[in-house]
Amino acid sequence: MITLTEVAAQKIRELMAEQPGEVYLRLFVTKGGCEGFTYGMGFDDQVQPDDRVTEQHGIRLVVDPLTWRVMDGARIDYRQTPFGEGFAVHNPRAVATCGCGHSFKTTDDPGEAQPCGEGQPA
Repeated sequence: MITLTEVAAQKIRELMAEQPGEVYLRLFVTKGGCEGFTYGMGFDDQVQPDDRVTEQHGIRLVVDPLTWRVMDGARIDYRQTPFGEGFAVHNPRAVATCGCGHSFKTTDDPGEAQPCGEGQPA
């Protein structure tokens, strides 16, 4: 199961209130990044037939099969520090992460690693 902390859910509720209509929080991973997969999240108003849908702290979370496989057991938190604020993913399946914490790989699926900065504008 992928869990949201109450602090993360509160921030998500604030962001959802700015969205028109009913939306879900979609967690996803894409192949790429310096370790093989990159985390992502956004709002979606569609649920696909193979998505898993859970509800936590009043937030409906939608996850596709690949993301579920590589993030099962993860916890999503929201942190505020003197240096900034943002969402943090604590993924027990990740065996390596990049310095920024947005890219990872698992033992079972290394993804498709790319050199840091590849595909980024110069």
